[in-house]
Amino acid sequence: MARRPWATAHDGKGNIVKVPAFLLLISLIGVVVALILPGYTDLIFAAGPGALASLFLLLRAYFRNVRSRRRSRKNYIVIDGSNAMHWKDGTPQISTLSEVVDHLAGLGFTPGVIFDANVGHLVAGKYRHNRAMGKLLGLDEDRVIVVSKGSPADPTILKAARFLGARVVTNDRYRDWAAAHPEVNEPGFLIRGGYREGRLWLEVGDNSAG
Repeated sequence: MARRPWATAHDGKGNIVKVPAFLLLISLIGVVVALILPGYTDLIFAAGPGALASLFLLLRAYFRNVRSRRRSRKNYIVIDGSNAMHWKDGTPQISTLSEVVDHLAGLGFTPGVIFDANVGHLVAGKYRHNRAMGKLLGLDEDRVIVVSKGSPADPTILKAARFLGARVVTNDRYRDWAAAHPEVNEPGFLIRGGYREGRLWLEVGDNSAG
């Protein structure tokens, strides 16, 4: 994965059309000023080409974003790591989460995992960053996010899923975030899972396991 899409969603760079759209707006204002205000006609020579360049950048950014989203919808899936790691016996276990990751990969998904900031303290007794958690799971750092201390993981999980066009593996209902992310109420968006008689089960539609 060239540019980590999980981090793109996390750091806000997923909205790649904002800058060219802003530049286009400024350039169009300059064109209007040059056309209607005496003494500002020379502004057209700067604002006109600027508007065309900004429009080009805007369209390029938009279509790149569309292509990226279409690719991501094929197989990306976001795992609520701090939730799924408790599925077996109600205790936080990396081995539990690793089984979920491996199973989803076996079904053809490209899983990424997002954690609350305290995950390291739960599994290792101290803070662990993206790379360390990825190493524990056998995943590249590209596909792991440990959110900042004091920030809940939920909005980052939902933002990443929206950006990637992916579903979320969790037993959380995200009711506190439903207003901003109504997709949590769509059937199949949230994939439940757990263990029955020691065996992993996941509600992944046609690929349901367990």
